[in-house]
Amino acid sequence: MAKTIDPVFSPQVLKRPELALDDLDFDALSQSMGGLKGKMDENPKTAAIILAGGTGERFGKEGGKQLVEIAGKPILTWSAEAFDAVGDIGLIVIVCPEDREGEYLKRAVDPFPFVTPVVVAPSGPSRQESAFSGLECVPDEFEYVVLHDGARPLISPDLILHAINVLKGNIDCDGAVVAHPAVDTLKVVENGVIVGTPDRRVFWNAQTPQVFRSGIYRRAHASALSDGFMGTDDSSLIERLGGRVLVVEGKRDNIKLTVPEDYLLLAAAVRSMYMRDAEQ
Repeated sequence: MAKTIDPVFSPQVLKRPELALDDLDFDALSQSMGGLKGKMDENPKTAAIILAGGTGERFGKEGGKQLVEIAGKPILTWSAEAFDAVGDIGLIVIVCPEDREGEYLKRAVDPFPFVTPVVVAPSGPSRQESAFSGLECVPDEFEYVVLHDGARPLISPDLILHAINVLKGNIDCDGAVVAHPAVDTLKVVENGVIVGTPDRRVFWNAQTPQVFRSGIYRRAHASALSDGFMGTDDSSLIERLGGRVLVVEGKRDNIKLTVPEDYLLLAAAVRSMYMRDAEQ
């Protein structure tokens, strides 16, 4: 009989992740899915900023979610390894709590053979301030910067590179955002009452990575800081300046680990990937 888990009221899945992965061989899983190899072009043009500064309050695990393991590896490592495998990425900046920088490096970076240089930057009180902190570590030589949530561990190098190339191939655009079309019916609600049903065909669910030309991204942060503007994502900073941002269709399994039940979705996606790799 299949195991039943209530990840909200009984988050034992956080203590025993094997419950979500049944009887998979973790060592074999790590080897099978650890095939990403770091590489770096001779003259890389893009720097990556991985945001890992959240406290994980909604996730309900002491110490946050960035170091929670799937298949024996922190989810932050899964994210960073995908960027390490993209040749055009010449620097990876991990933004995390300043008092835990040593812990993040010891557990999520040092044990793994990264080819791309990895540095850490202190996170701020908000996501926007954390992104700016990471941006300050990016030298001017990088023409592009790509932002990613450290809690989205299943991002693929192919999708990262595709988003970068989409921006590079459109000289009249300032950025590109990975997203997927909304599939649920949307309702406009005021005071608990539905007042409209918009056409969902024009709505997309924004994800990360989000890639921008470094110059306008720096100007967008400076403008937001000057005006006291707080955006909901990095793209919104560009949009308020009239910048043109393209959408790149991503995958729905680019899941962000936010609440305990998300772990089950990630575990199921990992299991599916493992089974697919095992059949090849």
